[in-house]
This record gives sequence, structure tokens and C-alpha cells, in this order.
Amino acid sequence: MHEGVFTGGAAYREFGTGDPLVVFRTVLPDSANPSGAARWAEVRSLKALAARFTVLVVGRRPGLEPGVTMAELAAHHAEELRERFDGPVDVLGVSTAGCLAQQFAADHPGLVRRLVVGAAGSRLGPDGRRIQHAYADLLAAGRYRAAAAALAPGIADARAGRALLAGVLRATAARPADPRGMVALLRAEDAFAIEDRLDEITAPTLVIAGTRDAFYPPELAGRVAEGVRDGRLKLYEGRRHHTVMTDRRFSRDVIAFLGPRGVPSEVDNDG
Repeated sequence: MHEGVFTGGAAYREFGTGDPLVVFRTVLPDSANPSGAARWAEVRSLKALAARFTVLVVGRRPGLEPGVTMAELAAHHAEELRERFDGPVDVLGVSTAGCLAQQFAADHPGLVRRLVVGAAGSRLGPDGRRIQHAYADLLAAGRYRAAAAALAPGIADARAGRALLAGVLRATAARPADPRGMVALLRAEDAFAIEDRLDEITAPTLVIAGTRDAFYPPELAGRVAEGVRDGRLKLYEGRRHHTVMTDRRFSRDVIAFLGPRGVPSEVDNDG
């Protein structure tokens, strides 16, 4: 396992063996590589993929300010990947990073061999936008415990379950190391809408979505699969936004789709 920082300041972690698979990080409390339990969770979530690919996980640059756009964030990653690779690579993004991965593939098609988008869509759904607005506003105001509790409606269904979860989130929340960077990413995601540019994504694309995702409903994930030049959709019945990547099928479906270089994809369209 190797860790480092790109010229622009973005931290990365690289591990595994095989062809490269670049994973864009979603919104985390810090721009630095996760440490401690967060490091363990990141590595564990990608362990199955690292058995087949050399996984390069890339975070956001430090010092991001609200007002940064998805296009600017994609340009950051383009600089970093040109620094590291000579040609196109496979790219994976989940949640906020799934939107960023779409922007990246549309703006820099020559850098993407195949694209995997998980728990994301062509834009935020109405419930997701409402929840995320509240979350970002509270983060920006420095109300970190209240911000964590605001995520409960996107995780639990029943009113009692939401109240209980909100209490747990509020009690366990800590001050993020880089709250402004978090808010910057969330505001960029809120403004993201790529329906009119999906046909500019030329890389074969796999979209994996949960049928109960409150942030990105399956119809918005389906628009991505339908709108890109070569797309397919895998729907996980009953899965929520935060459980798409933890589903046992996720790594299996990604591996089958990416496959060895030069070998056709084995993933069928479930949509």
C-alpha cells in the first residue's frame, strides 16, 4: 500500500494488483487520506476490487471553497490522472463522487476507459436536495451535530426510526477537519445536472442504484444509463443510498463489467 499527495495537493492511497482502477472519494470530513477507523473502512470497502485491480483512491484538494463547480473538480482530477497515467483508465465514483465521475467522463473522455457510477444519478432527487440543503447549511453554520442529525431522513423510513437515528448521529458527530471543503463539494453536487450532456460520455458505463435511494431515485440513475453512449443499469432491490456499495453484489458486478483489458463486459442490463 502506498500513500502520497499529487502536485495540486490531493491525497491518494494506492493498493492492490492488476490494471488501474481510479476511485474518486465522496464527501469526507477531511481532504487528507482517512486514518484510523475511517482508513480501515475505506480499505475494507475496496478489498474485493483490490484483489483484481490496482486501486487508486483520490480525494479532494485542500482549501476548496463554496462556489467551486463540478467541472472545476473534474479538471483537478484530470490534472492528477495525467500526472500518474499515460492513457485512459477505469473510473469509479459513488454518491457525490458518482456525479463527479460523470462530469469527469463528459469533460475528459480521453482519460476514461470504462466508468462505474454508484448511488448517483443525472441530478439530485427532490428529497435528496432538501436533505442535503439542510445538511450543508448546518455545516456552514458550524452546527456539526445538528448537521449529522439532518441526514437521518435519507437513511431511515419510519418516523420513530428517524428520530432514534437522528439522536445517535447527533450524539456521535464530531467537528470535521475541513467543513468548508465538505460544503464546497455538497454545493457543487446540488448544482450538478448533466442530462443535456450524457451523450458526451462515450466510455462504456455501468450504473448501480438502490431502489430505495432517497437521494438519487432509480429513475434518475436510469437516465444516466439510458443517456450515455453505451450504458447499463443494475438495480439492487430494497437498497438505500448508503447500502448500495456495501451490497455483496457491488464488487462482483464492477469486476464483471470492467473485466480484463480487451475482454468484453459480462454485465447485463437490469433496467
